[in-house]
Amino acid sequence: QVQLVESGGGLVQAGGSLKLSCTASGRTLSTIKMAWFRQAPEKAREFVAAISMFGATRVYADSVKGRFTISRDNAKNTAYLQMNSLKVEDAAVYYCAGDSSVVVASPRALNPTEYDYWGQGTQVTVSS
Repeated sequence: QVQLVESGGGLVQAGGSLKLSCTASGRTLSTIKMAWFRQAPEKAREFVAAISMFGATRVYADSVKGRFTISRDNAKNTAYLQMNSLKVEDAAVYYCAGDSSVVVASPRALNPTEYDYWGQGTQVTVSS
């Protein structure tokens, strides 16, 4: 069983930056495709970014493209989400997710139901 633990959330002013981390245990991270999703109050969980096992393929939601960067360090069993130029509308609980079967470059990678492993979430608050 894989356990994912997010960290790095917090309060930041609009225009600022945060870096989220997701550390895995129970399985070598290099065998898992990783993604970040977010969920704002009363909204559905939405895809943010995904990365293939060794980082060759990365996909982003249009809303974060050019501002957010997903990365991973398999030696540290950790995935990251660098968030720059944050906007008020980026505020949400951010979840990391993992799955060994999802194809990162496919439309199915945007669907949260495709992922077997989830962290508990970390809150990101952006003030205006």
